[in-house]
Amino acid sequence: MKAIRLHAYGEDPVLDDVPDPTIAGPLDVIVEIGGSGLCRTDLHIIEGQWADKSNVALPYTLGHENAGWVRQVGAGVTNVSVGDTVILHPTPTCGLCRACRAGDDMHCSGSTFPGINTDGGMAQYLLTSARACVPLDPSTQPADVAALADAGLTAYHAVRKAIPLLYPGTVCVVVGAGGLGHIGIQCLAALTSTRIVVVDRNPEALALAAELGADDTVVADGSHVDQIIELTGGMGAEVVIDFVAEQGAELEGPRMLRRAGSYFVIGYGGAVSIPTIDIISTEINVVGNLVGTYNDLAELMVLTEAGKVSLHTKTYPLTSALQAFDDLDAGNVRGRAIIVP
Repeated sequence: MKAIRLHAYGEDPVLDDVPDPTIAGPLDVIVEIGGSGLCRTDLHIIEGQWADKSNVALPYTLGHENAGWVRQVGAGVTNVSVGDTVILHPTPTCGLCRACRAGDDMHCSGSTFPGINTDGGMAQYLLTSARACVPLDPSTQPADVAALADAGLTAYHAVRKAIPLLYPGTVCVVVGAGGLGHIGIQCLAALTSTRIVVVDRNPEALALAAELGADDTVVADGSHVDQIIELTGGMGAEVVIDFVAEQGAELEGPRMLRRAGSYFVIGYGGAVSIPTIDIISTEINVVGNLVGTYNDLAELMVLTEAGKVSLHTKTYPLTSALQAFDDLDAGNVRGRAIIVP
């Protein structure tokens, strides 16, 4: 089969011919990929930022946001059948460790992360686990939802955690209305009554944010922190959800908080620096977010199939994957880039 493989950090991936995956265990599932999302994490992987964390052996296949159709199943698989349309939780899990049993499965002690530390889905087929498969309505097109497997899941997971803080009358600032942010805005609009204020440098992204449920939009032009403080009556927001968290955004996010506010970090690449006296004197919180649980993904797909969350996508055939990488790196992708084998 064809696959997009990374051979060396700092170099472009390569379209290779590799053997088709095979069933090896009773809970194995082979999925024909109908769509594999591309995100900034893939760019960070190529740059080598994940090398020490993943310890993956090169070359390997990229692609950690995957959806498609079940083509083969192991002898013990009962939750999906050949022909089913599925979206794949990004971390196949063991189901037996304490984290799995607590419903905190993205912290499973025995999980893998296809596209990060094992072969991913930028290929014609992917070997995964029955525990990773979320069945979809047969009418759902995998390319339309693939990026929800990680970008959407991560956005939903952060919003889900913030819900108790976002009662009516509160303000939630969303930093970044791009590939993750535009999903987070829809989740906030569907699940809360908070006032949604979106900050982005791109006027087109802000226009999309307004269409998707933002109550206010603010251009990130250097004066935006002051604008947020003014917009909130001098108090700041109860919650800031940062889908950028690099290039200075990670320094500005905490400054938009009110006392006892919470800064949710989803994007990465920068470093949060807050004087400890400011943390204790205002009781602000910094909250990390790593993908989400299987149930988070199942809930997100209910919202999606009900028409409350949708992806704005640009598709590329597998043979044009390098163009997709270039377009994303240059900022020429609105929403999500999807590789369609």
